[in-house]
This record gives sequence, structure tokens and C-alpha cells, in this order.
Amino acid sequence: MIHIRIATVADARRLAELRWEFRSGRDTPTETREMFVRRCIGWMRRELQEGNGWHAWAAVKADGLIVGTVWVQTIKKIPNPSSESEFHAYLSNLYVTPSARGGIGVQLVQAAIAWAKINKIDRLILWPAHRSVSLYLRFGFSHAGDVMELQTWKPASV
Repeated sequence: MIHIRIATVADARRLAELRWEFRSGRDTPTETREMFVRRCIGWMRRELQEGNGWHAWAAVKADGLIVGTVWVQTIKKIPNPSSESEFHAYLSNLYVTPSARGGIGVQLVQAAIAWAKINKIDRLILWPAHRSVSLYLRFGFSHAGDVMELQTWKPASV
């Protein structure tokens, strides 16, 4: 049994460990696990405080272990004189531990979308991994929409 709930400051250590697991499996780390987790805990504690723009959800097993997460950052738009929403949001870091996969990612995305609708977010944007494109398409995300991007920085090769 999995429960999806809002992540709190108290979850920062486990969420930082999941972030390491997620990203170190994609790219070669440039810092040790311990250094990264310590740095990430501080960042997550700050960002999970009320009013910082980031929101996160945790997928929690019956024994209390967090096995998945998704993050959303609110992006304020310039005020509008019409009824258009004044917020976008960036969905990021959807990750479920391999041993817990099989529907939890769907539940996490559902929680983020429900939050976005309640909070009148104009658009959710994201940069999906190739293997997750089909998941987002099932929720109605467009893959060739009107979002454009320009990569302005690339890290040096290691």
C-alpha cells in the first residue's frame, strides 16, 4: 500500500537520497554521495518551507519509507488584466525507486496535476526523459507544443 502526501522539511534527507539515486544513475557524479546528499538536504529544507515556490509530493510505503517523489516549482507570470492565470509551473524530478515501480509514478503525477488545477496554474512544463514521454502523453501533455528552449550552458566534459 502506497500513500501519496505532501513532502515536508522532515523528508529532506530521504528526498536528497532519492535525488542522488535518480541523477547519479543518469550522469557521472562530480561529487561524492555524502557531499551531494548533505548539500541537497540544505537546499531541500529551504525550498520546502512555505512560500519558496517549490512543492513536492512523497510516495510512502506502509512502513513509512519514501520510495518516490515529484517536485513542482511555481513560476509567477507578469500580472494580467484579464482572467488568464498568473502562474506556470515546472514539473521536475519524478522518480520512483526501481523496486517500487508499477503505478506510483502515475499517482505522483496525478497529485501534481490536481494541485496545479486547484491552484489555477496556467501550464505545467517539463523536460521528460525519453522513457517517460508516454507517461506524460497519457495525461494530456503535448510533446511538440509551443514551448521553446535555448540551452545556454553546458558543463565541461569530465
